[in-house]
Amino acid sequence: MSDFIPHADQVATVVDCRIVTVSDTRSPETDTSGQLIKKLLLDAGHQISDYLLLPDEQEQVINHLKIWGDRPVLNSEQVIIFNGGTGIAPRDNTYDAIALLLERTLPGFGEIFRYLSYQEIGSRAIASRAVAGVYRGKLIFSLPGSTKAVRLGMEKLILPELQHLVKLLND
Repeated sequence: MSDFIPHADQVATVVDCRIVTVSDTRSPETDTSGQLIKKLLLDAGHQISDYLLLPDEQEQVINHLKIWGDRPVLNSEQVIIFNGGTGIAPRDNTYDAIALLLERTLPGFGEIFRYLSYQEIGSRAIASRAVAGVYRGKLIFSLPGSTKAVRLGMEKLILPELQHLVKLLND
């Protein structure tokens, strides 16, 4: 791995984020992955405008994404981070719902996430359908629901590039 560090963005931007945990079993008290996303974003100086738990129902994920997508983009309201439902089990519907709506994808996000996961968990990383892209001017990230996967995706991919990607959307 190289020691390349991308150039820093000139102006720090506070990004308004929405967190959605997709799970049939978690509650706000047991949602360690959603709480970790919240903590990492707040520690990085961003804000959380909404936190929601949804059952792993494709139509509910689609409906919520459409509702949020219809809201006008304000100065910083740019990002929705989903966790859960990215595997291949019959109840894993998050990827399918999001993939239907993305107008632009960031293929490198899923590719690099699986590469980094492979380094931690081996060949089981192929079962992850982590995805990212743009829907109606908003960045969408979708991570697996495990806390370890969330930490990996947030610390290695999302947080280092969040301000830069938001800036690109606003240019």
